[in-house]
Amino acid sequence: MSPETTNPSLTAQPGHLYVVATPIGNLSDLTDRARAILASADLVACEDTRTTGMLLGRLGLNKELVPYHEHNELEAGERLAELVAGGKSVAIVSDAGTPGLSDPGFRVVRACRRRSLPVVPVPGPVAFAAVLSASGLPTNGVLFAGFLPPKTSARCAFYERHRDFPYTVALYESCHRIQKAMDDVVATLGEARVVCVAKEVTKLHETFWVGSAADVRDRIAKASLKGEFTLLIAPADFTL
Repeated sequence: MSPETTNPSLTAQPGHLYVVATPIGNLSDLTDRARAILASADLVACEDTRTTGMLLGRLGLNKELVPYHEHNELEAGERLAELVAGGKSVAIVSDAGTPGLSDPGFRVVRACRRRSLPVVPVPGPVAFAAVLSASGLPTNGVLFAGFLPPKTSARCAFYERHRDFPYTVALYESCHRIQKAMDDVVATLGEARVVCVAKEVTKLHETFWVGSAADVRDRIAKASLKGEFTLLIAPADFTL
């Protein structure tokens, strides 16, 4: 069984895995605790060593970086868990946001839990939670489904399955598919379904579109589609 308690110290402890949230845009969103854990951990496992290296450089930190991404996640997760078992303190980060939420992280956490090793969350930014909080859509419950499959048929099938879902549905989408994703929302759930689409949250060009699916789709068609997108779909009976 995993330990019932973990060490909340600001200094990374031997034999602990730290799941560290990093900014999704604005570097000021990095918490003091996250900075302290990154500074004191024996090594940092990261999605992209260049991206994390730039972040650590801005913090004045020079750390050992270990690649941990979708292509090596299974093997690297086991190796990292063995390092933790051997007494190393390991901090895992993604390129932005919270590891494990549509980013690598799950497998190393599972590997540590299987070994009854301490796993400590160091919470911070989560894109869909930030968007939900500022959207005006219902927040009493949410289904986070991450990135949907790229094919239209699979997206429409997902929308259809959740047509009458009683809570807000949160999705991520790429700039290359957000327009098609909105076309599919309109085609499957109807023009009047209330949605929120946000891009570049916490960054210079942060933008929110909230309203009927048809209106939001049309406004997005006229906008720059650079950046990362979050799509929220309100329950069928919700009105602004």
